Amino acid sequence: MIFEKWLMPDLVVDTYACVTPELVRSMGGKALLCDIDNTLATYDDPTPPPALLEWIKGMRAEGIEIAFVSNNDWDRVRGFNAELSLVAYAKSGKPSYKNLKAAAKDLGLDKSECVLLGDQLLTDCAAGKRFGIPAIIVPPIKDRTSAFFRFKRWLEKPYMKKYKKTHTK
Repeated sequence: MIFEKWLMPDLVVDTYACVTPELVRSMGGKALLCDIDNTLATYDDPTPPPALLEWIKGMRAEGIEIAFVSNNDWDRVRGFNAELSLVAYAKSGKPSYKNLKAAAKDLGLDKSECVLLGDQLLTDCAAGKRFGIPAIIVPPIKDRTSAFFRFKRWLEKPYMKKYKKTHTK
């Protein structure tokens, strides 16, 4: 398939909560570079829900750093990150990886120590793969139903189907 090297995730899990410090370390990571919307929270959540705050606290307590790398605007990212004060980037333009690179640098880590967490193959996974880091994908928490998003999900289907075929026993 065309673009397979950029759009094939390394791992697909049910939710961000399935991502543990042990899993991140098994992928060579010391940090997760995370998308926000539909990966960690819905677009409707102006701040991190309590369960997400606990997950982030637990990850950091176990030595896994978290950074936000979002395509959303600065108001959204600042508001979401206000309570946490984590490394955060907005308007990232994923699949560009420039802000993944900047986040890794801000964390004082080499890209080989980072893992990406997102919900979209065409933006998140492609950015991570282009940067040369493993990509974990979760299904969107509350997918948008616009024609644009439905088209993007349709483009992702063959890659998700191939992933499931090659990773299901």
